[in-house]
Amino acid sequence: MIVIPAIDIKGGKCVRLVQGRMDQETVYSDNLVEMAKKWEGMGAELLHLVDLDGAVAGEPKNTDAIEAIADAISIPFQVGGGIRDLDSINLYLSIGASRVILGTIAYKDPYFVKDACLKHHGRIIVGIDARDGKVAIQGWEKVTEKLATELAKEFEAEGVAGIIYTDISRDGMLKGPNIEGTKALAQSVKIPIIASGGVSNIEDIKRLKELEAVGVVGVITGKAIYTGSLDLTEAIRVAK
Repeated sequence: MIVIPAIDIKGGKCVRLVQGRMDQETVYSDNLVEMAKKWEGMGAELLHLVDLDGAVAGEPKNTDAIEAIADAISIPFQVGGGIRDLDSINLYLSIGASRVILGTIAYKDPYFVKDACLKHHGRIIVGIDARDGKVAIQGWEKVTEKLATELAKEFEAEGVAGIIYTDISRDGMLKGPNIEGTKALAQSVKIPIIASGGVSNIEDIKRLKELEAVGVVGVITGKAIYTGSLDLTEAIRVAK
């Protein structure tokens, strides 16, 4: 299982939100490149970059910042936030992203995901963000009636490289990940699952490691490594 540090970008700065609320942010750094290099130096094999402004706007907004990170690191990165057309996918792949994450558009237009997977096989990830098990879209501002497991099954045969599952109620709260929800999703599909939301300490990494057998291949961590409640190097060691 791989441990993936998150860099959430808002206004060109590295921030963390509480349960995805844009008005509840903590700025951890105004030097994104420095932060990316820090996690790389601690052993990260992959970075998770999120354009928060883009997620709300519905189009990429921090591409210059993301390109600067791409130029500064030697490890792969995946990026999401406001990617809702092929031009945006092509843009991020051209500046060095190894994979792009489709969220809102995956809910609104599953056929687009199929098309994207055909054009960029192995480089498309679907982000499924859920509140009480139901899919949330548009920067988590709208909760739909569709269950996360239902949406995941729609992509079973489309060639999606992975699904990032985020429990919004846990995100930024340091209260531990939704183990049961993550397990249920992983068992419902054959697509590799990356867990996200709520990781607070090394015990959470150990608990998620146990889900590797059902298809959980990675975990994204944000606030825990920024506050110091989780040591990234130790987490990487335990996950392996």
